[in-house]
Formats: sequence, C-alpha cells, structure tokens
Amino acid sequence: MAAASWRGSAVAVLCALAALHAVVAVVLCDAAAAAATCAGVAPAKHRPEVISITDFGGVGDGRTLNTWAFRKAVYRIQHQRRRGGTTLHVPAGTWLTGSFNLTSHMTLFLARGAVLKATQDTRRWPLMEPLPSYGRGRELPGPRYASFIHGNGLRDVVITGDKGVIDGQGEVWWNMWRRRTLEHTRPNLVEFMHSTGIHISNVVLKNSPFWNIHPVYCDNVVVTNMMILAPHDSPNTDGIDPDSSSNVCIEDSYISTGDDLVAIKSGWDEYGIAYGRPSSGITIRRVRGSSPFSGIAIGSEASGGVRDVLVEDCSIFDSGYGIHIKTNVGRGGYIRNVTVDNVRMSGVREGVRIAGDVGDHPDAHFSQLAVPLVDAVRIRNVWGVNVQHPGSLEGIRSSPFTRICLSNVKLFGWRNDAAWRCRDVRGAALGVQPSPCAELATSFASAGSSCS
Repeated sequence: MAAASWRGSAVAVLCALAALHAVVAVVLCDAAAAAATCAGVAPAKHRPEVISITDFGGVGDGRTLNTWAFRKAVYRIQHQRRRGGTTLHVPAGTWLTGSFNLTSHMTLFLARGAVLKATQDTRRWPLMEPLPSYGRGRELPGPRYASFIHGNGLRDVVITGDKGVIDGQGEVWWNMWRRRTLEHTRPNLVEFMHSTGIHISNVVLKNSPFWNIHPVYCDNVVVTNMMILAPHDSPNTDGIDPDSSSNVCIEDSYISTGDDLVAIKSGWDEYGIAYGRPSSGITIRRVRGSSPFSGIAIGSEASGGVRDVLVEDCSIFDSGYGIHIKTNVGRGGYIRNVTVDNVRMSGVREGVRIAGDVGDHPDAHFSQLAVPLVDAVRIRNVWGVNVQHPGSLEGIRSSPFTRICLSNVKLFGWRNDAAWRCRDVRGAALGVQPSPCAELATSFASAGSSCS
C-alpha cells in the first residue's frame, strides 16, 4: 500500500509539473506573440534640435494661412542640415495650410491639441506629374494634385505626435468627385515617393481628399499606432496603400474610412508592368477597422507584382469584404506568397474573396495577354460571425489561381443556401465552415505539395 501510495504521489507530482510546463509554454508563447513587431524597420529617432512653426510666423487661429510658414521651416531644416536632424514642433492650435513638402532627417511633431488643417482653396492647389507606374492620374488622364504632405527622394523622415490631428478637409474634393467637376486626380493626404526610412505614428488622420497614406517606390516604412478616419460614404479614402514598396510595417492602428482599410498595390496595367517594381515584405499586424469595401486588400493595381505579405491578428467589422485579393486580365504581374493568420470578422458581407475580374483600366492599350499569376495564398485561423456570405475563389480560365490553401476558417451567420463560389482555382481546404467547394481538396495531404 505504501509503495502504491508513493507511486500515486509521484505521478501526481509529474502531472503537476507537466501542467506547469504547459502553462509556462502558453504564457511564453503569448508574450512572444504580444511582443511581435516590425517597427524597428524605421524607428522614430530622437532629434537634437527642436524648432517651432511659430518661429516662422505660424499662427494657429484656424483662419491664417500658414503655407509659407511651413515651407520656410522645412527650407531651414533642409539647408541647415543639423547633425541628427531637426524636429519641427507644431503646438496646440488649428494650423490652416496648403500643400507642403518635407525634407530628409526631420520630424514633424504634432502636439496634443494641434490640428493641421488643409485649405479648401482647390484652385491654388499645386499639380504634379502622374506616377510612371500608373501612366496617368488614377482618376483622370494627365497630372494629379500634389498630396497635402509630400516627400520625394527623402531619407529618415518621421511624422509623429501626441495624438495631434491632420485634417484633409476632404468634403470639397468629395463633392467635386460626386458632381463630376474634378479637373485632375484628387490629392492624397500623405505621400512619400522614392524614399527610405519613413516612420508615421501617434497622430490622427481624418477626412482625406483621396488615399490617406501612400508610400510609393519606398523602402523601410513604418505606420504604427495610428487612427485614420473618414465617413463611410467618402469616395476612395483608402487608409494605407503601400505601392511598389518594400519592407513596410503596418501595426496597432484603427482605420474607419470610405474604402479599403489597407490596399497593397504595384502599378496599373501596361505602365505598372513596364515600371516593374513590386511590393514585397509587407506586414499588417493588429489592425482594426470598418469599411464599406475591404478590410485587407491586395490589388487590384498590382501589375508590378506583390509578394511576401503577412497579415495577422487583425479585426474587421461592419465591412464589405474581410480579405480581398483582386486582379484582372490586363494587369499582368503576380500575387504570391501571402499568409493571412488569426483574423476576426463581424458584420461582414463576404468573408474571403479572391477574384480575377476586378478593376478598371487606364486606357485601351492594355494587353489581353497580360494575365496575372496568383499563387501560394495561405488563409488560416479566421473566425467570423454575422458573415452574410462565406466567400468566393474565382480565378482566370487561362491562368487558374494555384496553391490557395484554407485551414481553420470558420464563418457563421450566412443564409442556409450560402456556399463558397469557386472556379479556376486549385488548392486545399481543411477545417473550413461552411464546407468548401469541390475545387479545393479536403485535406492538405491529398493536395500534394501545393499546401505543404
């Protein structure tokens, strides 16, 4: 009896130790997941020198136009070239201004209570050349309006603050779009071109005339701890659009706009194919938000290619599509090596859509032979409630989508007759609810190497 009692006690101790190890492992894994970040790609740097917009005649009364003050301040930073760079401090107040450029090795800091407000005088808004990978303005042929805050060919630029606000006052632009009185493509709120080491954090963007944040032809970009807001009926007010850019980190942000929360792009039809710069190394992590269109999107302008995308730990609610990968004949390019993991959805019209028939064309010169490739898309650990339709995976007859792999994707709230729509697609589905379409193998083993 004593030996049996001793053995029982030993077993109990071993079980307790095993349970403790399991708990410790879970805690360590959770801590690692909580600590996961890519923000070190472009950290916010300390600047040894700080100047104020008031030093250059700026007046934060909401009426005085401060365009000249901002341009003078940036000119001073550009030409003084202080070691370590300079911070331009914008104190509390409402600072009305037109479009202005930033320069390298500077920080634009918006204090709490500071509102940087775009002028609504569209007649004096500067124009710039269209992007070469688009061949024309995105909305209209010819040039486009310059972004409200712009940078070209820069290094080491920070836009940050203590929850200061950048207000694009976009309604005047939205109304011109609705009335079809626009003369050129609307301005983005913040755009960087051909730049590296860009960090944007801790400010609120609102009411952008067009796309909110647009890094194009850029490397090493961080957007973190942001709030981006626009009415759901505001046209084309995408939240963050990495475009022909690499090593882009988007984290810990809330976005509620009138179009895609995040949309990865890389040029438009024959112009994007000719320019040939892909978007790659894109991480989207812990983003929450709502849109009448897509939560996380790739395309449809992806003619330069999109590869190596990670989307994880995101929450999408009251939106059109949860995950939307979109392209079209004429786009060319490729979308490959995309991983979507641990995404939650609520009140979404369609959970997952991968489509080969989405998007317009810049002109009639696109090639019907420019057929895009969509390959190696892994979507796993997705949970959705009040999802009207589970989704659609619809490729292109002459270029079926391959290695489309779904695992542990469970979407609830659909009608009894709702079902996945699939055609011209190959891959596998495991643990998918409602049941996947016949085009996808029901186990990764039977799919061979396509979903290994």
